[in-house]
Amino acid sequence: MQSPADILKDIWTSAGGDQAALERVGLTGEEPQIPSSFRVAVAGQTTIAAAGLAAAEIWRLRSGQVQDISVDMRHAVAECRSERYLRVDDKPPPPAWDAIAGIYKTGDGRFVRCHTNFPHHRDAVCKVLACEAARDKVQAALMQWRGEDFETAAYAAGGVVALMRSYDEWSALPQARALAQLPLISIEKIGEAAPKPWPQRSSRGSSNNDRPLSGLRVLDLSRVIAGPVAGRTLAAHGADVLLVSGPELPAIDWLTIDTGRGKLTTFIELKTETGRAQLRELLEDADIFSQGYRPRALAALGFAPEDAAKINPGIVYVTLSAYGHAGPWAERRGFDSLVQTTTGFNDAEGKAAGLEGPKELPAQMLDHATGYLMAFGAMMAKARQVRDGGSWHVRVSLAQTGRWLWNLGRLDGGLNTPDLTGEAVHTAFIESMPSGFGTLKAVRHSALLSTTPAQWSRPAMPLGSHPAQWPARS
Repeated sequence: MQSPADILKDIWTSAGGDQAALERVGLTGEEPQIPSSFRVAVAGQTTIAAAGLAAAEIWRLRSGQVQDISVDMRHAVAECRSERYLRVDDKPPPPAWDAIAGIYKTGDGRFVRCHTNFPHHRDAVCKVLACEAARDKVQAALMQWRGEDFETAAYAAGGVVALMRSYDEWSALPQARALAQLPLISIEKIGEAAPKPWPQRSSRGSSNNDRPLSGLRVLDLSRVIAGPVAGRTLAAHGADVLLVSGPELPAIDWLTIDTGRGKLTTFIELKTETGRAQLRELLEDADIFSQGYRPRALAALGFAPEDAAKINPGIVYVTLSAYGHAGPWAERRGFDSLVQTTTGFNDAEGKAAGLEGPKELPAQMLDHATGYLMAFGAMMAKARQVRDGGSWHVRVSLAQTGRWLWNLGRLDGGLNTPDLTGEAVHTAFIESMPSGFGTLKAVRHSALLSTTPAQWSRPAMPLGSHPAQWPARS
């Protein structure tokens, strides 16, 4: 199996990174760190390191100074489960899942997973099954269905579910074959534009302004974990990140708190012309537009990648999808747990544990790793824009990150590893900070940069706390 250093090298060079920069990276720790037959700890460590190295390289381009980067594997995997360890006024997180979310058997002896944390997704499942929102009712109804038929019908009704497949079953699908033709991260030029110089560095020497991404403006249109983690990472390196949500959009409060560190947050109603005009005005002055909605959703509102490049030539547009931008499932909704289920991870982990049914990975690793890859791709594309000009489109997906994780190999006996306890994490990796919710105790960023330490200079705040405008550049 590849070493962590070789895995990082592949990520870094695939996006055009200078190999010489890798000499300044230190990766510490041994695997496994948490119980899994997959290399989840290495996946977290190397994607976080890639984003940290991109930030350090941007600092070199802006200041002429090189710096060292280190990422400890144990700290990285704790950060990839940051939502578990968050405390608000010393209170732990509430239950993470809706009452009917989870795994069920179907009439043909298969397993399906229902993701019902958002009310409209729960309603879609219950409508298809013609049953009440209770586990026993859902299970009884599903015994009248073939698993694949239910998956198809639920998606058509606006739900998000997944049939559990083996890796071989998934690999035989046209969607898996389409992903096999794509890179882990796609960075493509989508328009002509003059190079935009880096914002002028502050002369005051402030730690909040003299950082790799200081002065860069990021529009963050994302929810749940992967996209918000990308924005949180860019904020940790000094970017002004403005999270744009809608007042009627459902959200998961605990995740909003954990991934909201370092960000401004505003409400814009994109279903109105006034709201779309607000977003266009923000986009005109943005450097990066990061979004996790299905492509046609934003395209219908006038914010497809090509639209953004016309509004703001030189923009870096980042797209997150569940199953990739090519293939018959390109428009399909999805979350980490569903992608794990349908691409073979739950089946393989269950078999490794000697179980009859599925077993989840011990972290939402597809989400977290994809979030760090989004941040990495955004920074690498921005560096290209400054050097070569153009507008750029960065694309990542949960399923493609899953394909990469699978190809890292398996760990014999990995499931026998003791889990990483909250007590151990809180002893080693937690920082305390104020927020709009109370005092947070949260996992600090695990990429340690020797000259420009990562930090969140803005507190997490309730959604919609700020006006729809950019702060002045220092």
